[in-house]
Amino acid sequence: MIAGIADPATVRLISTAYIVEPALAPLCDSDDELRVLEALEGLSSARIAPARIPPGVDPAELLTPAAGFGHSYVNAAFCYVKPGGNRFNDGTRGAWYAGIGEDATRTAQAEVVFHLTRELDHVGVYDNVTAYRELLAGIIGPFEDLRGAGGDPALSPDIALAYPAGQTLARRILAEGGNGVVYPSARRPGGTCLAAFRPHLIQNIRHGDTLTFAWRGQREPAILTGAAV
Repeated sequence: MIAGIADPATVRLISTAYIVEPALAPLCDSDDELRVLEALEGLSSARIAPARIPPGVDPAELLTPAAGFGHSYVNAAFCYVKPGGNRFNDGTRGAWYAGIGEDATRTAQAEVVFHLTRELDHVGVYDNVTAYRELLAGIIGPFEDLRGAGGDPALSPDIALAYPAGQTLARRILAEGGNGVVYPSARRPGGTCLAAFRPHLIQNIRHGDTLTFAWRGQREPAILTGAAV
């Protein structure tokens, strides 16, 4: 089933360690001036290009500085791929994952909490403080809709079952020219997630709140608005 998505404020969380404020911003009086300077910088600077482009990504797909603020975040999502991939991308190509719809921020938080807690489970020590920043972005287009596909193995909370099934589905959608999938969150009942498979779909990126996830000896973290201290 295909659904038309038109969400002006999808929510993706990234570690504040990867947040870099625009280097040219102090030289500009407006966003338009910043875009012009970034476009000029892009003609000669390797700083704005990913250090490594995986085999599943065509360099022509990646965004240039002319796309405006946030283009490097988008490129990073597609180029810096976790070994083994994620639910809807394999190890050759990344995707842009985000919470969408009502309570998108809470859905994005639940996804982050699951994965960070899983890492702490491996060592059995729940003592960690990590700050994340919201990236808000508009996404418009037709997407494969899995919200009514209860029982589909790609939606399972079990990674060992879900990831192979989801990656197989993603490869089919990509081969057919599709944009991505919208699907129920496996980590927050009632939440909705989106995986965009094409960099050009992510528009109008801007920063949102900073959120701190703090594990203080318990498996459930406290979530605070504001930077880690």
